[in-house]
Amino acid sequence: KVTTRLGELRRTVQIPGFRPGKVPESLMRQKYGDAVMGEVLEAAVTDSSQAAMTERSLRPAMQPKIEITSFEVGKDLEYTMALEVMPEITPMDFSTLKVERLVAKIGDDELDQSLTRLAEQYRQSEPIKRARKSRKGDVVVIDFKGSIDGVEFEGGAGQDHNLHLGEGQFIPGFEKQLIGAKAGEKVAVTVTFPEDYGSAELAGKEAVFDVDVKETREMVDTVIDDEFAKTMGQENLESLRTAIRGRMEAEYGGFSRERLKRALLDQLEKEHEFTLPEGMVDSEFDAIWEQHEQAKANPEASDADSGEGDDDSGKSDDELKEDYRKIARRRVQLGLLLTEVGAKNNVEVSAEDVNRALVQEAQKYPGHEKQVFEMYQSNPQAMASLRAPIFEEKVVDFILEMATVTEQEVTPEELMSDPDADGDKSSD
Repeated sequence: KVTTRLGELRRTVQIPGFRPGKVPESLMRQKYGDAVMGEVLEAAVTDSSQAAMTERSLRPAMQPKIEITSFEVGKDLEYTMALEVMPEITPMDFSTLKVERLVAKIGDDELDQSLTRLAEQYRQSEPIKRARKSRKGDVVVIDFKGSIDGVEFEGGAGQDHNLHLGEGQFIPGFEKQLIGAKAGEKVAVTVTFPEDYGSAELAGKEAVFDVDVKETREMVDTVIDDEFAKTMGQENLESLRTAIRGRMEAEYGGFSRERLKRALLDQLEKEHEFTLPEGMVDSEFDAIWEQHEQAKANPEASDADSGEGDDDSGKSDDELKEDYRKIARRRVQLGLLLTEVGAKNNVEVSAEDVNRALVQEAQKYPGHEKQVFEMYQSNPQAMASLRAPIFEEKVVDFILEMATVTEQEVTPEELMSDPDADGDKSSD
């Protein structure tokens, strides 16, 4: 095979002093022999190992580990192959499953509360007409100039700034010292920058801000009427209520689906016991731990909805690793089970399903949709990451169609509560 491969290269290789196809075999072996030998060995090992696994009906869980034990020119190649195989999984009779779908009705009270919260987001401020001191919740319009040891610092000054007292927009303690101020007053505000402040030059240092209170304003409740509805893009108040109800129904439906899916997966985990490939568990654990380390190093950039680390406070690394390994085992167990169920029952993800998911993903990045499409279309791994959750949802739907699903009415608070709040957390 080495000779054959060298002959193929010989027809195209260009070496100074020789025409293509006329390079002596001895020179070809000298220049390319080792590389071709490695290529041939790799192909031989790949072909023979695949044949061995096929002959024995083995399904590797991970890439096999291969070690060459004997190789001499002119003699047979010998190697050992170590691999973990996929477990034999026998899915249960899904018709025996019983799960509850939690549902919450949207009453007038819930709708009114949602409408009120929306109106609060659009409250406006107006000048305080009667003479009184500013208080928490008011807005003060200020000019300010900060200094440290009498020296002004970059970024420490501003003009006509609207500061909403009580919202914590500024350094801790700044707003509190302006409560009680009146328009026209000058206030000296003394604060200490936090030790973890973004600017190292300011972190932990005391600063004095000379503040000129130019105006005090109070927040005015928004009148919930047809005019307000029009500012929200609706024809009238009734159409706004209808739109809010639709949004709430979609939100409640999402929570209901997640709680139902969680209950189903919990039962599937309990009903199916099989040996897990430890290599897959290790790989899943490593991915979870890497995510945890990245979140710890950069908490502001971490995904608040990732579900990992919500209860990490106060736990040692050893405790966290124990928790995360349990999560990894659950993920591998359920992933293998759902894959088996989907394969045996011809559950497929269509091109239309993937395209729909791709459009939804691209819409998250307005103005960059084309780049998102190109990135996914040129990255098979990224496309697989889109297909995986679609496949999982389809298999879950397949199982739910056979299971007995009953509905239980709960309050919105119960529906949206964390099912792990009072117990150990595990992940889907």
